[in-house]
Amino acid sequence: MRATAIEFRLRMAINVAIVVLGFWAPWIDVWGVGRHISLLEWLALALSRTGRFSFALATSVAIVLASLLAAAGVVFRVWGAAYLGPETVISPEMKGDSVIAAAPYRFVRNPLYLGLWFMIAAMSFIMPATGALVTMVLITLFLFRLILGEEAYLSAKLGEPYREYLRAVPRIIPRIRSSLPRSTARPHWAQAALTELTPIGVFFATAFLSWRYDQRLTMRVILITYGVSLVMRALMPGVRRETDLAA
Repeated sequence: MRATAIEFRLRMAINVAIVVLGFWAPWIDVWGVGRHISLLEWLALALSRTGRFSFALATSVAIVLASLLAAAGVVFRVWGAAYLGPETVISPEMKGDSVIAAAPYRFVRNPLYLGLWFMIAAMSFIMPATGALVTMVLITLFLFRLILGEEAYLSAKLGEPYREYLRAVPRIIPRIRSSLPRSTARPHWAQAALTELTPIGVFFATAFLSWRYDQRLTMRVILITYGVSLVMRALMPGVRRETDLAA
């Protein structure tokens, strides 16, 4: 059930492939399953048919929901990356020299994967409804496999201290309070923001541009921020140093 080392190395490409599949939704044209109507519009129509919302109000509710999901993605991704460091976040190999129990890692073990899930959930609102369903099922399964793979790796490498951490901190659903002591680790907010431009772009596009009802513009902004984030990640000092050593 857990992900292999190859899956971990290719995790970004696999995530992108799942998202592309959701937007493409080839089963609509090939088998006639579903329609080319976005989840946002489908949800707005479903809410308006209850008679409790006008279509305009239902659309606003759907946009606000997507924006909240995108905001959660930004919080967990940037917060987690600020304490973990870009060289670890981007590394193609599983890494773990010590137990990280700082800031978000005191409340949930996988803030980065949780943030990614929220980010893709927000993006799914501009996918065809069936594409959104397929995407969320596939990304949930894949992230769960990655989590199990990391847990097995870190348990074998770090031993009992990490197993104690597993018992103290939930895997996915964050706790409101933590029994773990506060860490003295210092966050690197600027680096985290630069390497996590994609969720920031998704939030901006969802919260501000969705009101224009222009899906092409929304997608264009997301693609631009994704491309810039790749450049920023490649230029990070720690990432360049790791690449040079690997070469």
